[in-house]
Amino acid sequence: MKAMMGFLRRTSFAALGLTTLLSFTTQDTRPAAASDLAKTLFGSEELPSLGNPQSYGFYSKGCFSGGVAIATDGPTWQAMRLSRNRRWGHPAMIALIEKFSRDAVADGWPGLLLGDISQPRGGPMLTGHASHQIGLDADIWFTPMPDHRLSARERENMSAVSMVNERTHLVKDKLWTSAHTRLLRRAASYPEVERILVNPGIKKKLCDTVTGDRSWLNKVRPFWGHDYHFHVRIGCQPGSPGCKPQQGTGTSDGCDKSLAWWFTEEPWRPNKNPDAPKARDLMTMASLPKACQAVLDAPGPVSAEAVTYPGGSAAVSVAASPGPATVQGAMAPNVLRPKAALPLGVNAFAETPDMGVPLPRPRPTN
Repeated sequence: MKAMMGFLRRTSFAALGLTTLLSFTTQDTRPAAASDLAKTLFGSEELPSLGNPQSYGFYSKGCFSGGVAIATDGPTWQAMRLSRNRRWGHPAMIALIEKFSRDAVADGWPGLLLGDISQPRGGPMLTGHASHQIGLDADIWFTPMPDHRLSARERENMSAVSMVNERTHLVKDKLWTSAHTRLLRRAASYPEVERILVNPGIKKKLCDTVTGDRSWLNKVRPFWGHDYHFHVRIGCQPGSPGCKPQQGTGTSDGCDKSLAWWFTEEPWRPNKNPDAPKARDLMTMASLPKACQAVLDAPGPVSAEAVTYPGGSAAVSVAASPGPATVQGAMAPNVLRPKAALPLGVNAFAETPDMGVPLPRPRPTN
């Protein structure tokens, strides 16, 4: 923790000014041009904004500043799908992932394969998630890390293994092990972690098999998908007054009627309107917190290496800068870099609902 706080102190910059933001109405839901969509603007950012680490808005409608990357390789983890450029997060999230990876190995897990965390500045994604927008979410594969460093091609093409039978929605017993249970228990043990999303079949497996202390099951919540990975979410961090916290999970272990609902027909009925645009496909900057425009406009570092969190095998290098914007430590000088357009995507999950007792909802589509 002391190392992380030192890193945060080194990387702190003056708070981003918001006085030049444009004023938009938040009620306009008319289709916007692709170039005006928030997902297009945030999805084209290759590097984070320089500034104090802060999350703005909610997990499915926000952004963050002062992000750092986890190294592509560490002694106890490997990052997957590098082409997506989603290994960024709030420094507290990245520090927790590294700690989790070390603790998991000590528990007997071979190492973590990391899926998506966030885009460099957060915001809605071009494809995939509705959440992961404020740097406080991370996906971790149920597939253990192999005994060799994966190549770039393997990281893009290697398939994660589904742990759940799609027909019965129950765990495949030949694949599930006590090590998987220990991995989830370890993830839930951290006070920063508020939720862990898993497939309903995995939640049921835990409910049926965990003995002794079951209090940690409260954090493990069933949700569509999440059969080949689990989703770790931490709470709003100190220094982020604009971060909107999520609803609490109560005190139940969740092995009750809220879980039984997932094993009825209702959650799995086909979407009656699968072609309807997702909220993220209509989301303009006016839909996000006003601070997100300043996050987009802020300068970035000179390279990803300059803002890679210490702890991995990737070297951290800083280019020399003669100007007054040069900073000490691992962060880069405060210099602008060109924006590069990325291919547009239109697939998205529906917005993440509140995680109380589930109500009838259509199943999200890919």
